[in-house]
Amino acid sequence: MTNDVIDAHAGSAVVLGGTGFMGRNICTALVARGYDVLAVARKPAEPAPGARFLALDVTSATAGDIAEAVGPAGLVVNAAGDIGADDEDRMTAEHVLLVDRLVRAVSTLRRRPRLLQLGTVHEYGPVPEGTAIAEDHPTAPGSVYARTKLAGSRIVLDATEAGRVDGCVLRLTNGCGPGAPLHGFLGRLAAQLRATSEDAPLDLTVVDDQRDFVDVRDIAEAVVLAAGVRATAHLINIGSGTATSMRELAGILVSVSGVPPHLVRRGQAPVHSKGGAWTQADIRLARRVLGWSPQVPLKQSLHDLWAAS
Repeated sequence: MTNDVIDAHAGSAVVLGGTGFMGRNICTALVARGYDVLAVARKPAEPAPGARFLALDVTSATAGDIAEAVGPAGLVVNAAGDIGADDEDRMTAEHVLLVDRLVRAVSTLRRRPRLLQLGTVHEYGPVPEGTAIAEDHPTAPGSVYARTKLAGSRIVLDATEAGRVDGCVLRLTNGCGPGAPLHGFLGRLAAQLRATSEDAPLDLTVVDDQRDFVDVRDIAEAVVLAAGVRATAHLINIGSGTATSMRELAGILVSVSGVPPHLVRRGQAPVHSKGGAWTQADIRLARRVLGWSPQVPLKQSLHDLWAAS
C-alpha cells in the first residue's frame, strides 16, 4: 500500500458538528496543528479555543449553503449527526441526506478539499463474540442508527471511487473521555454518580456486553493524521482494538468517582443498545496507513471524563 503525505498544515479546515463531543475535540487537535478552523453547528455555541464559529443548520441547508460555508478550505470533517436520536426521519436527514448534499457541495468546488466522514463500527452489524472487525468485514447493520450511518458512508465511498471527491471514512468505535455526552452510557453514569448521596443511592443497571472504547482525543488525532495522508485505503477503522466489559467500565468509573460502593446498587435488566453485544475493531490498517495507535489508557480517559463532568 502506498501513501502520499500531503502538507500537514493545509490552511483552513471546516468541521461540521464542530461544537459536539467529537467535533470540539477535532477542532482542538486541528488548531494545535496550525489549521485555521471553522466550527459549524446548528445553535450558537462557544467553539474550541482558537476556532471560529458559524451557526448553520446543515441538516436543512442546501448544497449551495454548504459549499459557501466550506469555501476555500483544504479539509472538511463531517462530525455532524446524533446517536441519541431515535426518529428514523431525523436520522435519515442527518446521516444520509446531509452527506449527499455535502458530497455534491464539495464536488462543485474549484479547489477540492479533503473530505473525512465519521462513520461507526455499528455499520458492520452484530458479530460473534471474539471477532476483531476488519474493514473487509461484511456490513449488516441492525439498527436505524447503523443503517443510516452506513448509507452516508457509502455515499462518500462511492463518490471517492468515482473521483468526485477526495474522501475517506473513519469507522469509529465508542468514544469516551472528557465531555462525553449525557445520552451515552458513560456520560450518563458520570452525571448519575454526581447526584448520588446517602439519601439518593444509585440503582445501576449494566448489560453484559463487551465493547471497544477509545478516547475522543485519540479519535481527534486519527482525524488529523487522515487529513495529512492520502492513501489507497478510503475506509479505516479507529478504535482501541480491545473489547472491555461494560461492567468493568462501570466499575472503573465508580472507583474513579470516589462514590462509596455501598451507594451503588447493581442490578440486571434489558438495556437498549445501538449495536451488538460485542465490538472490537481491528485497527491494524490505521497503524499501517496513518501511523496511528491509541495513546490514552482507558482508566485515564475515564478519570478525565469524571474530572470534566
